[in-house]
Amino acid sequence: MYEDNNRSGYGGFGPDNGSTYHYSYNYQPDSQGPASPRPKKAKGKAGAGKAVALVLCCALVGGGAGVGGAAAYQALSGGHSGSTTIYQNNTPTTQVSIQQADGLSEMSLEEIYASYVDSCVNINAQTTVQQGWQQYQATSAGSGFIISQDGYIVTNYHVVDGASSIRVTLNNGESYDASYIGGEELNDVAVLKIDVTGLKPVVLGDSDSLIVGEQVSTIGNALGSYSFSQTSGYVSGVGRSVTMSDGTVMNMIQTDCTINSGNSGGPLFDRYGRVVGITSAKLSNNGDSSTASIEGIGFAIPINDVIDIITDYMEYGYVTGRPYMGILSPTDVTEQHRQTFGWPAGVYVNSVEEGSCAETAGIRPGDIITAIDDTEITGVAQLTSVKNSYRAGDTVTVTVYRSGETLELSLTFDEQTSTTQSQQEEPSDPAPQQTGSVNGGQGYFDPWDYFFG
Repeated sequence: MYEDNNRSGYGGFGPDNGSTYHYSYNYQPDSQGPASPRPKKAKGKAGAGKAVALVLCCALVGGGAGVGGAAAYQALSGGHSGSTTIYQNNTPTTQVSIQQADGLSEMSLEEIYASYVDSCVNINAQTTVQQGWQQYQATSAGSGFIISQDGYIVTNYHVVDGASSIRVTLNNGESYDASYIGGEELNDVAVLKIDVTGLKPVVLGDSDSLIVGEQVSTIGNALGSYSFSQTSGYVSGVGRSVTMSDGTVMNMIQTDCTINSGNSGGPLFDRYGRVVGITSAKLSNNGDSSTASIEGIGFAIPINDVIDIITDYMEYGYVTGRPYMGILSPTDVTEQHRQTFGWPAGVYVNSVEEGSCAETAGIRPGDIITAIDDTEITGVAQLTSVKNSYRAGDTVTVTVYRSGETLELSLTFDEQTSTTQSQQEEPSDPAPQQTGSVNGGQGYFDPWDYFFG
């Protein structure tokens, strides 16, 4: 469901402010007065462009008529053919003040943009992709926002996941190489750092205070091409449980604010100019946001859900208090495994990290984890979810199946650090279909021999 792989501004139609348009056409007056004017259709290759320009001009003229009434046009009528000339009002240049969000004073969209466009960034991440025997560089584009004067930047994890290099571009056009400080797929948030000082950070707000109908806006790198674009809308819903493509359920803010490919990682501003969310996803009926046909349904991560994660990455380089088991490359026990080997549903343990709490608890390679406390475990995704509901230092009972026996082991979670974070407890290919499984760093063993040999 996520978007953002592989991503300057629009050319304006029509004249600058203060210009005048003249549209002339013939008409014949009748007893009921002049008929409604209808401009002639433009001819030639440029006709389509002029038609678009006319639509925009008509919108401006409509606005002028609302303000000036009949003064916006002059009708020359009489007993003979004449013409009608429509003028565009001279519109004074809008003066926008640059403010600092204080949470008390509402800001216009113009003021939010002027005040915080310099706090937003474009992100381009290069990733090495292996295709067969060949490697090539893929580029993904996203957005982000500055959270400190000394160069810390927040974005989505999926924007920079697996990147070999990350480039950040500021609104003034300057680009910098960014360091990846840390991030996690679970909450789709990442922190970057550029070696620059004196930057203007955003002001964070309270996403829990959002209400349906409240105006919000975002600034982002739309489609990876239209840099620093602003869109606006309203909060359509709060506390939405959204199931991602990997089965993870996330708490989201729903908005009709336009969120396109390239907007991921950008700030969602409230009406006070404070960041209350991180734009993340757009609902698609085909799994590809770049061609999604469902409009008006976008999602943002509430800032309250990830602010502690962000500050931990900035201060420690990892998220404090996160539990870590030390079970590496776990595997779902499939229906085929159950029928072939007579195993219960659960998670097959391929490898156990030396010195980890899993090893201390007595978990071995080849064990099948079937429950944690009273929660039945049927797969790796569930094991991860249940594990993350605890904190480091919590003690649980882990039920494992080993050689036809069911054992209950006491395990006290370790804390995940920047070192263990790089050793993600992610699933591997099904062990019984491989030649063997890693046996705690002691070589390979065959599951059939382990259980039945």
